[in-house]
Amino acid sequence: MKGIENILNPFKVYELRKRILFSLAVLAIYRFGAAAPTPGVDTVALGQIFQQAKGTIIGMLDMFSGGAFEKFSVFALGIMPYISASIIMSLLTKVMPSLEKIQKEGEVGRKKINQYTRYLTLAIGIIQASGVSIWIQNMQGLQGESMVLTPGIGFHLMTIVTLTTGTAIVMWLGEQITERGIGNGASLIIFANIISQIPNGILESGKLLFTGERNPIVFIIGLAVILVAIAATVTMIQGHRKIIVQYAKRMVGRKVYGGQSTHLPLQVNMAGVIPIIFASSLLTIPATILTFFGGTGNPVMEFIVNQLTPGRGATYYVIETAAIVFFTYFYVAVIFNPVDVAENMRKYGGFVPGIRPGKPTAEHIERVLKRITFVGAIFLALINLIPSLMYGAMKIPFHFGGTSILIVVGVALDIMRRIESHLLMGHYDGFMKKGKIKGRF
Repeated sequence: MKGIENILNPFKVYELRKRILFSLAVLAIYRFGAAAPTPGVDTVALGQIFQQAKGTIIGMLDMFSGGAFEKFSVFALGIMPYISASIIMSLLTKVMPSLEKIQKEGEVGRKKINQYTRYLTLAIGIIQASGVSIWIQNMQGLQGESMVLTPGIGFHLMTIVTLTTGTAIVMWLGEQITERGIGNGASLIIFANIISQIPNGILESGKLLFTGERNPIVFIIGLAVILVAIAATVTMIQGHRKIIVQYAKRMVGRKVYGGQSTHLPLQVNMAGVIPIIFASSLLTIPATILTFFGGTGNPVMEFIVNQLTPGRGATYYVIETAAIVFFTYFYVAVIFNPVDVAENMRKYGGFVPGIRPGKPTAEHIERVLKRITFVGAIFLALINLIPSLMYGAMKIPFHFGGTSILIVVGVALDIMRRIESHLLMGHYDGFMKKGKIKGRF
């Protein structure tokens, strides 16, 4: 009964209940839009094509859109243009002094950056919608039928306007969840999209077990691997390396400040799922181009595409693993600057015991960061390879890859942390009697 009471506690706090119900209502609106097809497209024939396009960037887009891309709905592009724009703006603010200056202007600067992100989202949406409209008009079904009922410039314009408008609506819905709901809106939409595919996966697995096409022992092994992967993901997301920081005592007027000891938490998996998305998107571009245009006819290009297509050899997975490790270090280097951290510590009288302030402290933090980033990079590479390794070893098909597990677990922990903070402010018990849910950031 205590466990049920803890689950019901969030609905006893008025503010928290309002935020949860608002988030659920927005997600319901999104799922309705994801089921509304774009006019002028043969969705049945398109669904057959998607069965052959798995392993390309098309499959990744469909996963993040919750099947909306396969249905070619008004929300076919999903939240990915906004995610891409947010990542690009995050990188640009670190390398462009003008944007970095705007970001440091407080609330006004944050609003400007958000506005630039919206404009960039629409630009990316227009580009992607244009490419998709050209691709689907040139694509033919398995029987040679056209995917578009009335091809022409009118179809292109209608598709661009429809998909770009859908992208703007999805972006607005995500922002509404962030401001008035619970959790980050964009992450929550992707979370809901991935979760929405679980019932179909369960029904398909049950059907294969019932007909005898799936060995029960193999199914149990696959389920155990998924549970271990989830547990490992929770451990890595929650994992931190603490660097002890001591603050010297200082006099301000007649009061003494400082003198306490604290720590600087460095997250083991600081890059999150972004390196996997970068690496997968980069490597699937050749296969996607081949799928869009039906082949190049060039033997050399065909060979390269075959080597960079999942499931056709070890070359793809070796290159993908190396790319994930590279992008992990690259992204961490962009978002975390040890020199700035060391300078801020020195400015407020902080120092690492046994390490001189300034440059030696920055070098110490960077050394520790490189070591834990290596652990995080290897983890990301392994969690990404789990579906392929299990299929190659025991022919166990995974409906959800390592990317899905990372996103679902990460967002779930973030939502639980936010709900628990509201409950503790309302003098209710959290989800756990002991321990604490650490934030992802």
